[in-house]
Amino acid sequence: MTDPDTILLTTEEGMIKAIDHLKHELTGMRTGRASPALVESLKVECYGSQTDLKSIAAISVPEATQLLIKPFDSSLVGAIKTAIEKSGLGVNPMTEGKQIRLNLPPMSKERREKDAARVRKIGEESKVVIRNHRRDGNKHADGLNKQPGTNFSEDEIKILKDEIQALLKKYEEDVDHRVAEKEKEILTV
Repeated sequence: MTDPDTILLTTEEGMIKAIDHLKHELTGMRTGRASPALVESLKVECYGSQTDLKSIAAISVPEATQLLIKPFDSSLVGAIKTAIEKSGLGVNPMTEGKQIRLNLPPMSKERREKDAARVRKIGEESKVVIRNHRRDGNKHADGLNKQPGTNFSEDEIKILKDEIQALLKKYEEDVDHRVAEKEKEILTV
């Protein structure tokens, strides 16, 4: 790290990646309604490798509590069914010729509360990652004057640390907002 702008940019990129990971995790969580996001990132054993379900099948929502999966290659129906059964989603895939239908049972109160707690846990993990990026950014800021040939004032370093802290606050608020939204979605019957 050679200058404050690079440190700030690198720190923010790390925080953005943490938010992207959080979005991905929350998208795959089940709520009261059927959503293709629930299964599209499931890994299916296909042609000798693990492939995302969305790459090998069309996923639609014919009803609020149903998902319909139509593989592009009908020989993959068995592999898709196996992947769904092993996923721990708690749904029983029904094969109908060249497609698979998933009927999502209504979520129990206990299941909703467990999933809401899991959302909060994922949110906390994201905040820890964001705080680690702040720590690394601050460490690089402290190291600016230790580099040969550089001369940054203490004020410049303090301003950089304040900017890093502002980024932390911004992205932690983003995490809180996303977690609260998803929690509300899960707990709404």
